[in-house]
Amino acid sequence: MAARVSLITRQGCHLCPDARSVVREVCDEAGVDWREVDVEADSRLLERFADEVPVVIVDGQVVGFWHIDAARLRSALA
Repeated sequence: MAARVSLITRQGCHLCPDARSVVREVCDEAGVDWREVDVEADSRLLERFADEVPVVIVDGQVVGFWHIDAARLRSALA
C-alpha cells in the first residue's frame, strides 16, 4: 500500500525536523502511512519544490509547505 502522505525534505533544511515531527505525530494519530522524500533525489520534485521545502502532500495534493500546520494536515486526512 502506498503512503497517503509524503513529506518532501532536503538535507540541511532547518525547518524539516519540525515538519517531520508534525507529520509523524498526526499520521500516527490517524493511523496513516507516510514517507519522506529528499527533494534532490528526484529532478521533478526539485524543479517543482526547490524553494518550498519542507512540503507535505496528501493524496497527491499539496497541503502545506515551510511551516506545517497540524490542524490543516488532520483536516486533509479526514
